[in-house]
Amino acid sequence: MAAAGGVTVEGGDLMRYAEYSPKTNVRSDAEIDRQLVSISRRYAFQLWKPLGQVFSEKVRKMPTLAFSAYYKGGFEQKMSKREACLVLGISPTSTKAKVREAHRRIMVLNHPDKGGSPYLAAKINEAKDLLDKETRR
Repeated sequence: MAAAGGVTVEGGDLMRYAEYSPKTNVRSDAEIDRQLVSISRRYAFQLWKPLGQVFSEKVRKMPTLAFSAYYKGGFEQKMSKREACLVLGISPTSTKAKVREAHRRIMVLNHPDKGGSPYLAAKINEAKDLLDKETRR
């Protein structure tokens, strides 16, 4: 029953010696998926290093103020309404009650008797006085 290069079984199928199964060129879906994943991994690793360098350069160029929740900078000579609102952390259109509430909240944290700075307490009071005067008009 031996044929040239293989074994013939019922139905006339030619079988290979090594595998004893018919030779097929059809790949399974799982094998194709594995190959696609490996190719995509190789491609991603080739791209990762240059993309990582570009990303880190962009982050270094961004201003640090973009990540800070606090206003950085000194005080102006004469306090403006904008600066007073920044000091108290309220909007320029806030009501008198909101100004008082914000002043109280900040003064509890920065009072000189509790270890806070007298200069900051003076600026907080100046901001409250300026906004109170503005809201009365």
